Amino acid sequence: MRHKILATTAMAAVAVLTLSACSGGGEKPSTDGNGELQIEVPDIPMLGELGENESDVNIVAWSGFVEPAWSDEFTKETGCTVNRRVAGTSDEMVQLMRTGDYDLVSASGDASLRLIAGGDVQPLNLELIPSFGDDIVEGMKGQIYDTINGKSYGIPIGRGANILQYNRDVVTEEPTSWDVAWEKDSPYAGQVIAYDAPIYIADAAVYLMAHEPDLGIENPYALDEKQLAAAVELLKQQNEIVSEYWSDPAAQITSFAGGTTVLGTSWEVLRKLTEDDKFKSVLPEEGSTGWSDAWMLATEAKNPNCAYAWMDYASTPEVNGAIAMNFGMAPANAAFCETSDEAKAHCEYYNATNEEYFEKVWFWTTPIEQCIDGRPADEATCTNFQ
Repeated sequence: MRHKILATTAMAAVAVLTLSACSGGGEKPSTDGNGELQIEVPDIPMLGELGENESDVNIVAWSGFVEPAWSDEFTKETGCTVNRRVAGTSDEMVQLMRTGDYDLVSASGDASLRLIAGGDVQPLNLELIPSFGDDIVEGMKGQIYDTINGKSYGIPIGRGANILQYNRDVVTEEPTSWDVAWEKDSPYAGQVIAYDAPIYIADAAVYLMAHEPDLGIENPYALDEKQLAAAVELLKQQNEIVSEYWSDPAAQITSFAGGTTVLGTSWEVLRKLTEDDKFKSVLPEEGSTGWSDAWMLATEAKNPNCAYAWMDYASTPEVNGAIAMNFGMAPANAAFCETSDEAKAHCEYYNATNEEYFEKVWFWTTPIEQCIDGRPADEATCTNFQ
């Protein structure tokens, strides 16, 4: 079997995060998802009131988030022309937002804290975004990856889990554990696919939480040096059974469809796009990592009024649902699920309002030196994203 070299992503452009807790004296910071974790970040004021719309809004977004099917209507309603730049990775999004050329970004959790800590995005005035209301699913409100010190920096768009996909023709029994993708004695050694990004270290940590409890991992994004070393060792072990690493979704689909891969990390939309019923998926007993995207506003946005108008427009049931269906994810606005039979089916497929399902998912969160798992700040230092 040809061994694959464990792929890494160049991080030269990533700022070192050396955030520390505001709370002292060993007090445990809150990590209950209500925005109560106290972290030192740049003090940037939020917009107090809206003014006249500008003529444009410049958006960095994932492919499928900003499309003419709904952006043209936005321009008709507001007079704001939408200028879109599609980004392929979170690292690219961070770099583009730091150029000062963009007003908004559809950031995932592995980018959001970097942007907040770097002073690249500003807190949001939710009163100026009427569509951010009771219909937004509770599991996407006030999360640690975009809500800091009680201030919201992100308007949720959608979410998804990193699930275990498998080829039923080869994997004849539904897996219940990630062990088939991590252990060296996996019967599918040499046919396993894994995600190619630094944040994938957290997937190893999720597995270790269940199988090596003595390591004391409480949050896969809060690893001290010993815990990180254990995760790295597990990744090296997995490297021996991996056939491919993927970051390009098209390459992942090709790997499964072409038979190179029979099992590994995936998204529900990728399984669906294979258009073959032999490919199945499961959320294993250990749980998984996942992703949740949010609109974030640049600190020096040149078009803040159009940007706020876009966040409000894109959060309506119809538009948020259109984005979710186009990209393939659970929408943030649950009201969309009641708009049609097609919408209901989409929401059921992606577990849109199933909070019990998403309670098993650890959404991407940029690792920082403050241990966000509740360990006293004066007793432990965690490893940051750099």
